[in-house]
Amino acid sequence: MKKTTTRLADGRELIYYDARDDAVRDAADRRPLEPVATAAEIRHDRLLGDRVAIASHRQARTYHPPADACPLCPSRDGRLSEIPAADYDVAVFENRFPSLAGDSGRCEVVCFTPDHDASFADLTEDQAALVLAAWTDRTAELSRLPGVAQVFCFENRGAEIGVTLGHPHGQIYAYPFTTPRTARMLDSLAAHRAATGGRNLFDDVLAEERADGRRIVLSGEHWTAFVPYAAHWPYEVHLYPRRRVPDLTALDDAARTEFPQLYLELLRRFDRIFDEGNGRGKGTAGAARTPYIAAWHQAPVHAADRAEFALHLELFTIRRSPGKLKFLAGSESGMNVFINDVPPEAAAERLREVASE
Repeated sequence: MKKTTTRLADGRELIYYDARDDAVRDAADRRPLEPVATAAEIRHDRLLGDRVAIASHRQARTYHPPADACPLCPSRDGRLSEIPAADYDVAVFENRFPSLAGDSGRCEVVCFTPDHDASFADLTEDQAALVLAAWTDRTAELSRLPGVAQVFCFENRGAEIGVTLGHPHGQIYAYPFTTPRTARMLDSLAAHRAATGGRNLFDDVLAEERADGRRIVLSGEHWTAFVPYAAHWPYEVHLYPRRRVPDLTALDDAARTEFPQLYLELLRRFDRIFDEGNGRGKGTAGAARTPYIAAWHQAPVHAADRAEFALHLELFTIRRSPGKLKFLAGSESGMNVFINDVPPEAAAERLREVASE
């Protein structure tokens, strides 16, 4: 992998990740951009103990532009975008409309491919491996920034999720605090360790799922994908490396090699679960694309027990059946108590049914 770092016209950082060592990335950003002006701040909710990012400048962000005005496509034929080069493999840049900025953290955009009409599931294994390498490098770099407490790599896909740019891309947030969800995991980890005389909760959950088997979706030599026993979402899969590591930087070469195989198959199955013609054996292009969120959970940078945390990816969709969405209504939004209409065992069975042939 070759990494090239440059700057956009307004001073934001842009990083190219190329599979070829001889790739040249010297195209200049010729847009007449004004310096980025952000109003991001973090406020503390004293009742719940969590934090809220206030970012009023995001009201002006790009919203569902036509394909010929996509800011994530390469700059070609006189059309200038966030990527000055005429082509790229993977590109990462600072978000022009960040939710977090300055002392309040940092937000980056990860462009998975120059192909506007593609999806992550359409990538080759080599392309997916390059994205993994970019996630890993950014995790390492952002973790070294002063004030960064946690790095979160994720992808939102689909208008139903709230995506405003159709180009295949993800984001990375560098938070100046440990997120509430991770803090709860750490609390559960500590309680389990105390109750069991030192056992690791993540290890036990993975071992129990593998022993039970009913909710296993995919299993490789180095990764296991399963629907959790208490899944919150209609179709939700957790992907764990067999060897527990705290973050992406700690994965070994064997796990990195196998990841694209399992993850791409998992995404392609997600694209087939709502195909009423069953979709078995069809390619991604032959099925409706399922809206989803893919979220990497990594240990906080400075947590005292970060070695006990288990890196994992959580993939879920808000679609519960063809044409129907799972809305976060009164119980979920008002009290944070989820009600799942799809039994986890049934979801796992369906995801096994639509395996590639």
